[in-house]
Amino acid sequence: MSRTVRTFEATITNQQQVRDDLDQLGWAASKLWNIGRYYAQEQWDETGEIPDDGELKAELKSHERYTDLHSQSSQRVLEELAEAFNGWFGKRRNGDDRARPPGYRKNGDAHPRSTVSFKAAGFKHDAQFTRVRLSKGRNLKEHRSDFILCEYQTRPDVDLIEWDIQQVRAVYKRDEWRLQFVCRITIDPEPPGDEVAGVDLGICNFAAVSFGGESVLYPGGALKEDEYYFTKKKAKCNDSSSREATRLDRKRTGRRTHFLHALSNAIVEECVERGVGTLVVGDLGGIREDDENGEPRNWGDQGNLDLHGWAFDRFTTLLDYKAEAEGIDVELVSERDTSKSCSACSHTDKNQRVERGLYVCEECDTVANADVNGAENIRQKVLPSLATDGGDRDNGWLAQPAVHLFDRSEGCFTPQEQIVNREP
Repeated sequence: MSRTVRTFEATITNQQQVRDDLDQLGWAASKLWNIGRYYAQEQWDETGEIPDDGELKAELKSHERYTDLHSQSSQRVLEELAEAFNGWFGKRRNGDDRARPPGYRKNGDAHPRSTVSFKAAGFKHDAQFTRVRLSKGRNLKEHRSDFILCEYQTRPDVDLIEWDIQQVRAVYKRDEWRLQFVCRITIDPEPPGDEVAGVDLGICNFAAVSFGGESVLYPGGALKEDEYYFTKKKAKCNDSSSREATRLDRKRTGRRTHFLHALSNAIVEECVERGVGTLVVGDLGGIREDDENGEPRNWGDQGNLDLHGWAFDRFTTLLDYKAEAEGIDVELVSERDTSKSCSACSHTDKNQRVERGLYVCEECDTVANADVNGAENIRQKVLPSLATDGGDRDNGWLAQPAVHLFDRSEGCFTPQEQIVNREP
């Protein structure tokens, strides 16, 4: 049995009705943070020690600002403050002279809207009508109703009824309030099988998946089209912080998120159908790092623009938890030399990738789709024996992958021929 914790974000559909009340809570959270920050600084100056969250709560629970929020919401603000101080103190202790303590939440005379967290006693969820009731602090109840009733909408594939909601957070993002549901579920799924698949992540094809005899390509064209379209539209805005620019950013983020969810769903479903129990993913963690000369890596004008909006780390996180829910183990492995080596005979030559999308081995004459070849090499990272006997296997599939395209009309990935057949 394993316990899984996930956070699902939702839009608030009755934003106009609840905005003022949420603003009051957000400002109250900032004020309480600042009061706790001042007290912590005093203790540091006097004793050289940082008060923990227990001391902060005991000292400030009688403060007027503490009762602006529900008691559990106030406790969470002070817990976050203590965590921030501990993080700073740990860096200082390890010799990081550049580390700075957490600052005050204030901009001139104004306070920003801080995130407000509601634990079990501070919210009541109504799944039938997709709404949640958030409790106010005692001080704010005197002026308006005792609670804030937020109506919300999650992604179509999220059903909160299946989850045990541990916490609800009201978060102010891009000029509007949103809800985050921190949920827990206990799962113990059986692996779909013992097969192993490899995933190579890229720019042209966002993902290439090798199942060791068959392969599937998932092009990232739809994602790139969105990036270019929204970049051009936003460039026409006179002010990057204008309402129109904010609307475009929000829409671009939403479409990118949907694409990544649809892709991770498609790959996991394919793995379940094929009895895959282990999914091996190439680790691209260093792709944005500097080169060996300490300079930022240059992938060319086109490549740099593509990488700017490339969310492979976000995608890997989605793939990991969705695979976990199906009992599939996800392993990250180094991508070193996977694009240079022949997956059929293991011969390595950086010149064998003769052109974009094509890999030709001069040693065994294997011709392969370059991304599929990389995916198969990644797969073989956990099956080393295949590297020695791969020459005896039929490798024609390496050059003829299936292609699944993102169908905008359906919002999911579909085999290429099905999309073509639907066209007039």
